[in-house]
Amino acid sequence: MSSHTPHELHEEFPEHAEKITELKTSDAHFARLADEYHEINRAVHRAETNIEPVEELAEVEMRKKRAHLKDELYRMLSA
Repeated sequence: MSSHTPHELHEEFPEHAEKITELKTSDAHFARLADEYHEINRAVHRAETNIEPVEELAEVEMRKKRAHLKDELYRMLSA
């Protein structure tokens, strides 16, 4: 069984792969946001694949949170 989850940070921003790795170790705020993104992304994936079904509203909220985190992380990567 594949453990691949779509939308991982390195996939979302392949051009920033090195910077992602660098910031995860050098910037505590970035590392926390990246962890949060990872968690919510996994949760969305589990909901989408019905491994852990959630109410539609909850899934929509998780997607919004993921998008917000992604925007914030991108802003930091682009700085």
